[in-house]
Amino acid sequence: MRLALLGGGGFRVPLVYRTLLADTSDARISEVRLHDTDPQRLGAMAKILADLAGDRPDAPAVVLTEDLAEAVRGADFVFSAIRVGGTAGRAADEQIAREVGIIGQETTGFGGISYALRGLPVALQIARTIAETAPEAWLINFTNPAGIITEASRTVLGDRVLGICDSPIGLARRAITALEHGGVVSPGTAARVGTGEVRLDYAGLNHLGWLQGIEVDGTDVLPRLLEQPALLEDFEEGRLFGAEWLQTLGCIPNEYLHYYYYARELLHADAAAEHTRGVYLAQQQAAFYREARDASPREAHELWERTRRDREETYMATSREAAGGMDRDEEDLESGGYDRVALAIMHAIGQGERAQLILNVRNGSTIGFLPEDAVVEVPCEVDAEGARPLPVSPLPDHARGLVSTVKHVERTVIRAALEGSRELAVEALALHPLIDGVGVARQALDRAAHTFPELSYLR
Repeated sequence: MRLALLGGGGFRVPLVYRTLLADTSDARISEVRLHDTDPQRLGAMAKILADLAGDRPDAPAVVLTEDLAEAVRGADFVFSAIRVGGTAGRAADEQIAREVGIIGQETTGFGGISYALRGLPVALQIARTIAETAPEAWLINFTNPAGIITEASRTVLGDRVLGICDSPIGLARRAITALEHGGVVSPGTAARVGTGEVRLDYAGLNHLGWLQGIEVDGTDVLPRLLEQPALLEDFEEGRLFGAEWLQTLGCIPNEYLHYYYYARELLHADAAAEHTRGVYLAQQQAAFYREARDASPREAHELWERTRRDREETYMATSREAAGGMDRDEEDLESGGYDRVALAIMHAIGQGERAQLILNVRNGSTIGFLPEDAVVEVPCEVDAEGARPLPVSPLPDHARGLVSTVKHVERTVIRAALEGSRELAVEALALHPLIDGVGVARQALDRAAHTFPELSYLR
């Protein structure tokens, strides 16, 4: 099978290739086409992949291209992991947010909306190119904000688009590992997530979901976790939110809900930080690609590993600082997640191996108060026919209003991009729960439009 990876010069590409190398199935990927608009970044990734492949004769062939149609032509699967404006764009979003006094996280609130408004025209062009050039291909969307980009891409490609995120499955595995530590479930239970042997009751939107149940051998063990503060604070989300708040909620939120539940603390932590996360990553990545340019394949690979480790250690640093300061668990520093979910999708669709995965898909009737064509993040059964949402518990009352509002914001962002409407963009910003008013929404959008030429289409 052939895989096209858009954003092929991106930092996470070696994680995907490493996972492909470990695949020994008969229908494994035989060719990977890396597409990027930056030849220097493509070259750096080509060196690292060459070192990963070594002398293995069965390693997927790597083809580099700056032409989108060439990249997707003949592909069975297309991974899209683009970032319009690059990491520098994220840093600029965060600076704008600081200037107007709002949270600047890259996928939530102002940062997510600005990111989406830049990325949607490109994402739609990608979908149209796939429809014209590789109509049988499946688009697996990594691009953030994943819910918005997936929903917009569906207007062109329909059910052949699946959005993925590693946050929900990571949350579930960490929670189950805590239960293993407490002797509530047997060792190895966390490794059974995704096989259908462990059923996850999780629902919401991308970066806005709640784990409401963990069924192991027919029994929901989440109540056992919630009743034990020591077990709750044995894993990252428990320490981030605090056992008392999780017991109040009666479920475990996705880590990104920290921006909603602790907005004031995060705003203060962001303001106190010397640099925002985006500035840090922009500097780190610039240094990495600069050094990799003249490095050998082995040196580039070693440099990438060191940079990756540092990146993981500082993930969501301001959130952890706002929660009182805490280090990440060692197992959470072994990055990866997207790649394993993507491989499971390819095996399920390409080889008919059934899997249960939490994906961004068409709602249908899964979350009853949302439109049927809205994209939601829920457990799905995946096989050769694609992905079908599984039944989930109704969202608790405290979540319904938040999900309804944020979904309206997401759909308004898509309309703004499709219609080129500045006023719709203002509406989306002003109605987001993390942006306190129309005035600041207009200020932020004006600064973004001045900063990003990609937003010149908004009139």
